[in-house]
Amino acid sequence: MKTYAGGRSLAGAEVTVDGRPLDPRLDLKRLSPTGFEWTYEGHGPAQLALALLADHLGDDVRALALYEPFMRSVVAELDNSWELTSADIDTALRSIGDRQSAGGSP
Repeated sequence: MKTYAGGRSLAGAEVTVDGRPLDPRLDLKRLSPTGFEWTYEGHGPAQLALALLADHLGDDVRALALYEPFMRSVVAELDNSWELTSADIDTALRSIGDRQSAGGSP
């Protein structure tokens, strides 16, 4: 199980996966000119959502399809310092899928 962690330092927002820097996956889609962010909805949180999902899922197509609802329901709600496990992301994705299946907004 992977562990993702984020925090802020004088260098800015830093995100790791199992202690290593998380690849922002700009090759998939460049959403933010300034890197990762969280605690709100916007370009930086969208880039983080995409990077988290691409790494976790190992499926670029699914990551691109799911990053927006994941950003709104998870990344925008993170605290200044946070940690997510693979299990946390799977739970969030199930919840997003359940809401979409029920016809609700993601």
